Amino acid sequence: MSPDVTAEPAVAQSAATPDPDGVTKSARTEERARAARRRRGVVLLARAAVLVFVLGVWEWFSRAGIIDPFNFSMPSKIWDQIQQWALHGTPQGSLLEQIWYTLYEALLGWVVGVIAGVVLGIALGRVRFLADVLGPYIKVLNALPRIVLAPIFLIWFGLGPASKVASAVVLVFFPVFFNAFQGAREVDRHLIDNARILGARDRQVTFQVVIPAATSWIFTSLHVSFGFALIGAIVGEYIGATKGIGLLVSASQGTFNSAGVYAAMVILAVVALLAEGVLTFLENKLFRWKPAADESR
Repeated sequence: MSPDVTAEPAVAQSAATPDPDGVTKSARTEERARAARRRRGVVLLARAAVLVFVLGVWEWFSRAGIIDPFNFSMPSKIWDQIQQWALHGTPQGSLLEQIWYTLYEALLGWVVGVIAGVVLGIALGRVRFLADVLGPYIKVLNALPRIVLAPIFLIWFGLGPASKVASAVVLVFFPVFFNAFQGAREVDRHLIDNARILGARDRQVTFQVVIPAATSWIFTSLHVSFGFALIGAIVGEYIGATKGIGLLVSASQGTFNSAGVYAAMVILAVVALLAEGVLTFLENKLFRWKPAADESR
């Protein structure tokens, strides 16, 4: 009986062959990563193309007289105005000083509004009696056009930063409050019941179950609320101030300098985008457990 000469090579071949499932999964992961990178590149190029197209059409229409350059200005004049402020300063001081003054007011108002909104939102979400008593008053205050409070704050607190901070606080408070309130109400009751079974007290349930569960809701409101804080600071400065970007807008409007108005808007947009990037970075760091969106779609 002749020996089976094919058995040993077959074993060696099977040992050398990689797991097809593992290879397939790795290849799919690499392909998805490449597709995500390609998509991000395409998106960035499309964004740049849209911006270039809009600015180009704007510049062309202004130079051709299709739109009035006195009222609508043009991108080249806006850029010249920003350069002039950056190199030679503004009538109120250096450009960085104006940016910092507005950013300081917005940041302080944002922090105070966020803290007040989170504390009251969690408190009313946890204590039904407080929600029943204070709920109607909060709804009435939320229905008021809060921008009109800026002149009142100016009378109360003067031309200094306090009136702008107050305007920012009232704009920030309500979106943060309602998100924190809803987040506290949406906590899974089974989590709370299990925590109580394990002996957790009300304070422990609030800090270890409710607040972590509502954090995603709260962070959602932070992105919008910082823009509201900037609006509150700018409106307060526009009405009356000694420094700030809002004062640049008001002064440019008073001298019919449309390029100055647009230049201040561009600076505000850059500040808002940078703040949004910082918030997004912090959110990604805090919520690493959340599944990433499939960018290849």
